[in-house]
Amino acid sequence: MVDLRVSLSGVELQNPVIPASGCFGFGQEFRAFYDIDMLGSFSFKGTTSAPRFGNELPRVAECEAGMLNSVGLQNPGIDAVLAEELPRLKEHFHQPLIANISGFSIEEYAACCEKIDRCDQVGIIELNISCPNVHGGGLAFGADPDCAARVTAACKRVSGKPLYVKLSPNVTDIAAIAKACESAGADGLSLINTLLGMRIDLKTRRPLLANKMGGFSGPAVFPVALRMVWQVYEAVRIPIIGMGGVSSAGDVIEMMLAGAAAVQVGAANLVNPYACKEIIERLPMEMERLGIASLREIVGQAH
Repeated sequence: MVDLRVSLSGVELQNPVIPASGCFGFGQEFRAFYDIDMLGSFSFKGTTSAPRFGNELPRVAECEAGMLNSVGLQNPGIDAVLAEELPRLKEHFHQPLIANISGFSIEEYAACCEKIDRCDQVGIIELNISCPNVHGGGLAFGADPDCAARVTAACKRVSGKPLYVKLSPNVTDIAAIAKACESAGADGLSLINTLLGMRIDLKTRRPLLANKMGGFSGPAVFPVALRMVWQVYEAVRIPIIGMGGVSSAGDVIEMMLAGAAAVQVGAANLVNPYACKEIIERLPMEMERLGIASLREIVGQAH
């Protein structure tokens, strides 16, 4: 009998498969397809202080081996999430949640973290630091080690739950950002967020997305994500949640060998709503085929 259980900073998960933020909403739509309580956890929709409609349409475009999105953090705001979304979810999902928090200033991040920290459904807070810093010239928080450290430290001061910082791949040295977050008190890291990309409509000769550029995700980014998980694992001593193009049980195992303690599945959910269910069901067979008794034992084993 194989053991699928994993641990993230003391938070025990029944398996390592976690739908990524922005690809699973608040779980309600996927509940119609299968029992979502079988998931290890899921990272709910990126949440900001105030409600956001998001960017102008069109904001999604298909590509070969992936997709572009420029949704723009559409969400109902932290107060509505706490008052409406999470109580509704509690009826159907009983695993520890990952709360994905976004913001446009350090104060906004900290205020949201302080509020979500009081929610007993949440096991881990995940900071999306790919947002532009409105008080720092518009540069993303995650693009600069010092800025990443400051937002991490501010959120750590107001929250007692494990704090995982979600890193952007759109940087020169992701290991330097990772080490800055670790030094500032991060309990773990999530990587990678989407790669910046764009497509042009040949007929209109205009960008496909209203925002011109967007986040590229899907199977094509898996080798890049795997490389970055490998690099960060060698640079820090805190747990990593790996993501980026994961679409099979084999991908999950490969990510864990590179250093991930758990794995998020993003765009695959939008192509196949059963993606996470099928990966979880397939994992025991893959483990037996590869002679793996426990997933905990293979984390970073490729190093």
